[in-house]
Amino acid sequence: MAGLSAVCVGESMAVLVPAALRSTKNTGPMEDVATFHRGMGGAESNVARGLVSLGVPAAWVSRVGDDAFGRYVLASVAAAGVDTSAVAVDPVRPTGLYVKETAGGVTIPRYYRSGSAASALGPGLLDDPAAARLLEAADLVHLSGITAALSDDCLALLDALLARPRRGQSVVSFDLNWRPSLWRGRDPGLLRRLLLRLLDAADIVLVGSDEAAEVLGTGDPAELRELLPGPDTIVVKDGARAAIALCRTAPEGVDGVDGVVSEPALAVEVVEPMGAGDAFAAGFLAGTLRGLGLRERLRLGHLMAAGTLVVPDDHAPPPPPGLRARLLACSPEQWARIRVSAAGIDCPGLAGPLDGDS
Repeated sequence: MAGLSAVCVGESMAVLVPAALRSTKNTGPMEDVATFHRGMGGAESNVARGLVSLGVPAAWVSRVGDDAFGRYVLASVAAAGVDTSAVAVDPVRPTGLYVKETAGGVTIPRYYRSGSAASALGPGLLDDPAAARLLEAADLVHLSGITAALSDDCLALLDALLARPRRGQSVVSFDLNWRPSLWRGRDPGLLRRLLLRLLDAADIVLVGSDEAAEVLGTGDPAELRELLPGPDTIVVKDGARAAIALCRTAPEGVDGVDGVVSEPALAVEVVEPMGAGDAFAAGFLAGTLRGLGLRERLRLGHLMAAGTLVVPDDHAPPPPPGLRARLLACSPEQWARIRVSAAGIDCPGLAGPLDGDS
């Protein structure tokens, strides 16, 4: 596929969402939920969908089961404009599933993915003609720590992808995406060294400060840079407060100090948090591929995350291009006044109408 910009490798699953979540944050325990809505999600396909929504061609590479959930997931990702030509259909293993349980305003994902089709991904993927063609053409390959946890073969695949020689300006991004339940029973010291090895082999690393503190021992950006000297860019997301980018080869337009830029998060009326981190990654990576400055990359990540936080699904469309450009270019004072809710984006200090911007 000529002109492909990104390839995202990892598992996607069918999702069951309590119907009441579409009208209230508190649905109660799962045993009391009578009706669910079908959906789909997965870190890497969420990023691929986000990239495509921002005009960046992207492919998702994975495995699904030869079952109804697998057909639904594959069709959903393809319908979003993502290239799925290298997704294999496993005749034996099932498609993974997760169910969202929400109570007291907190969403807890319940995963059913042991022995899934995607857990059979391995280094042999690099010899698959369809996958090899996409990977060779990609300017960006996106991975996450979730895939490393699925099986030893999946971990070996990530090592192989990270060890591949880079072509020209092509880069590999890695989102820690810490999922404690997937790593249960592993020795904490060995796990820390394993994840540090993977992260340090990437060109761009994305981590949440809270998850980094839990698994790596620190969420401090400067200390993470000391732990991870390899990546050119490290992005530390500090929850609803800010995101900080540390870039060794700072792009033009950086107004931070020594390639370090911090950008406040937007004020958001949160409906449901799942998928927001993937949306942020898609925004930041799209900005990277488009050559934006660090501050604009972070802002695009925040805008994408905010859009996902105000819907009950794992992904949401970005603001239209005209509005997006205005928000990326607004002053710090205007940025601080932006409010995002299910009703839309409100910024009193930004001249002109926000709705219907093309």
